[in-house]
Amino acid sequence: MNISPLDIQQQQFKVKTFRGLDPDDVDAFLQSVAGEMEGLLRENGQLKELQSRQNHDLLEMAEKERELRETLLSAQRVIEEMKANARKEAELIISEAELKGERIVVDAERRLAELKTQIEEIRRQKIQFEMSFKGLLDSFSRQLSGDEPS
Repeated sequence: MNISPLDIQQQQFKVKTFRGLDPDDVDAFLQSVAGEMEGLLRENGQLKELQSRQNHDLLEMAEKERELRETLLSAQRVIEEMKANARKEAELIISEAELKGERIVVDAERRLAELKTQIEEIRRQKIQFEMSFKGLLDSFSRQLSGDEPS
C-alpha cells in the first residue's frame, strides 16, 4: 500500500478519553513525517530523473563508442586495401620494368649481332676489295713492265 504525504497529513486517530494521545503532538509528528516523506519523494524523483539522464547519456556514449569502433575498423580495412593495392601496383611496375629491361637487353644483343654481322661483311668486302685492287695493280704493273700483251 502506497502512502503519500497527503495521506499522512489527513490521517485521523480516534481519541480515547482515558490516557489517549495528545492530538497536537500527533498532528505535529504527522506534519513532520509528511514533510520528511515529501522531501524524500522529491529527492527520489530527482534521483530517478538523474538516473534516467545518465542512462540516456550512457546509451549515447555506447552508441558513439560503437560508431568509433566501426569507423576505426573501416579505416583499418581501407588502409589494408590501400597497402595491398600499393603492393600490387609496385609489383606491376617492377614486372613491367623487368620486361622492359629484358626487351632492351634482347634488342641490344640483337643490334650487337647485327653490328658484328655488318663488321664481318665489311671485313669480307675489304679483303675482297684488297684482293681485287691488288689483282688490278698486278695487272697494271705487268702491262707497264711489258710482260703482258695489252
